[in-house]
Amino acid sequence: MAEVTAKLIQELREMTSAGMMDCKAALTECAANIQDAADWLRQKGIVKAAKKADRVAAAGLVAPAVSEDGTLGVVVEVNAETDFVAKNEKFQKLVGDVVQTALKVYGECGCTCDGVCDCDEKCFSKLNDAMGDEVKNLIATIGENMNIRRASAVGGDAVYTYVHNALVPGMGQIGVIVALNGDIAKSAEIGPKIAMHIAANKPEFGTIAEVNPESVEREKKVFIESGATAGKPEMVVEKMVAGRIQKYYSESVLTEQPFVMDPDKTVKAVLADAGVTLAGFKYFLLGEGIAKREDNLADEVAKMLG
Repeated sequence: MAEVTAKLIQELREMTSAGMMDCKAALTECAANIQDAADWLRQKGIVKAAKKADRVAAAGLVAPAVSEDGTLGVVVEVNAETDFVAKNEKFQKLVGDVVQTALKVYGECGCTCDGVCDCDEKCFSKLNDAMGDEVKNLIATIGENMNIRRASAVGGDAVYTYVHNALVPGMGQIGVIVALNGDIAKSAEIGPKIAMHIAANKPEFGTIAEVNPESVEREKKVFIESGATAGKPEMVVEKMVAGRIQKYYSESVLTEQPFVMDPDKTVKAVLADAGVTLAGFKYFLLGEGIAKREDNLADEVAKMLG
């Protein structure tokens, strides 16, 4: 049997625009015959779906979910090309299937490293493998490119969710999951509020301990080079820099932020009053970081005439 090489996979990908894993599977199925593999991809409907893959999918839905025992939370983002598709019941069903499958995949992993190891990447890969056919079938049905863009999980004694700008229950433009440890009875009241706070304030980090030292040093450098400390005595400069870093923490770190429902208290103080501590959180904003392509009518006409 001929060997399925990286070069063959790349050639088939260039020929069909199908995904790398689909190309590998096709070549393996067809004894490394590239033409047979291309036909196999067409027969499976994969090429039809793949031809849409160069179209930007920046719309869609974000959806969080919590396990039955309340100790694991996942959040997923599934993208499509237009808001119209996000309103489609078939697409919404797909998103629901994705988030429930994510709960199963991350639950089976059981990792509590919260992103320190590569479990998040492995689970996401398994999620895509599990949902790949369902995604491709819907692409062929609806006629738009779509994909599972990302997924993540947190675990703790209790997990809470919040969805902002919900299109349907449990799915919207912003999805938050937050895990707390401690007094579960008390956390039931404060947990949903913390999730809402995260949606409103979009913290980068959970606690000061999670802040990258390089980020702190960069913040110091920007502050000093802004000229704010120019001509000041060294002791004054040290206090000014310390104050700026504290301001940075209050803006970027969840536990240091003023609680949105009681700004006189920090989130850390509010959690302490409830007898709980932060175990982790995830915040997903639909389409964040995706470069959206904008075409004008002249470009569309030129493409048609070309």
